Amino acid sequence: MNRDRKDPPGPADDRDCTETPQERRERKEHESENHDEALEETFPASDPVSPFVPAKTPE
Repeated sequence: MNRDRKDPPGPADDRDCTETPQERRERKEHESENHDEALEETFPASDPVSPFVPAKTPE
């Protein structure tokens, strides 16, 4: 079963699940890479939307 770290523990999660320093470092690096990618994909979210003003129709 694929679970997120923030999911509440299930009945099979009563065992001790400690991670090694290497596993923790790899997990943190992966999370950091995901965060950086998400930030890049939302850039430039703070730029204002350019309003479209249609030209007047010729009379």
